[in-house]
Amino acid sequence: MSDIDVFGTVMISLVGGAIRVSTPYLFVSLGECITETSGRINLGQEGILILGAMVGYAISFKTGNPWAGVLCAGLAGSMLGALHALACSLPRVNDIAIGIAVILFGTGLAFLVGKPFIEPAAPMLPALELGWWSNSEAIRSALRVNVLFFVGVALTFALRWSFSSLRWGVVLRTVGDSADAAKALGFSVLYVRFVATVVGAFFSGVGGAFLSLYYPGSWTESLSSGQGLMAVALVIFARWDPLRCLWTSLLFGAAGALGPTLQTVGFGQVYYLVSAAPYALTLGILIASSSSERRAAGAPRELRAV
Repeated sequence: MSDIDVFGTVMISLVGGAIRVSTPYLFVSLGECITETSGRINLGQEGILILGAMVGYAISFKTGNPWAGVLCAGLAGSMLGALHALACSLPRVNDIAIGIAVILFGTGLAFLVGKPFIEPAAPMLPALELGWWSNSEAIRSALRVNVLFFVGVALTFALRWSFSSLRWGVVLRTVGDSADAAKALGFSVLYVRFVATVVGAFFSGVGGAFLSLYYPGSWTESLSSGQGLMAVALVIFARWDPLRCLWTSLLFGAAGALGPTLQTVGFGQVYYLVSAAPYALTLGILIASSSSERRAAGAPRELRAV
């Protein structure tokens, strides 16, 4: 194989890997974008993601239908999100502290209930064969794209439009920018934030189902590797814009796919070093966003007081 062919295969593999790895980031970041636009932070996305992965895998195994697993994963995430929202509605309760508690509770519950499902093989989600035109197995494998990625892209544009054009989007942004103004207009701040947190957690649960039912496609206790927490940082970098969440998710996905891609072409000796790229990227984003001006740019005003 010529150098040009190798380079082309590597680039296609990197793009395909970026799409696969970015899908959980995309769903969690869109969910967190909804929640934070209402003026509330849900740091518990990591626990919700892991619980969604376990529930999705278990339901798929029990029913033989992976799409039932996706739905139940989203519902499980919503229930944990409702718990977070109710706790945050109490007086003198800190959103971040409750989020840490949700991470511990969701993760512990998933590990406890999910132990019987570590070994059994559940039906996986199907994928679209976008590489049918190629004779290369590497290219066909790279361009095997799950339907959930396209669902996430469609949700991205739907949310971007809804935030600016639909009544509920305007209400959501009003609550996030000024709770007092929202109350003066007759909106229930607690109700709007409750719904936003529950819907956002549903998205995160679906992202967890993608992990266990497609890529990497198994249920283990080390499945997430902090993707839920990194997605929260991703939202800050994306300036609470759903479309930017898509591009940033792909950036994180490319960073996560870089190691496996290089390994397929014989650079396995740098695999573990390059695998740290998503964490280094997260740290870089947090540092770049740490100044007061950058941190406030695009943020809902109610978040600035958190």
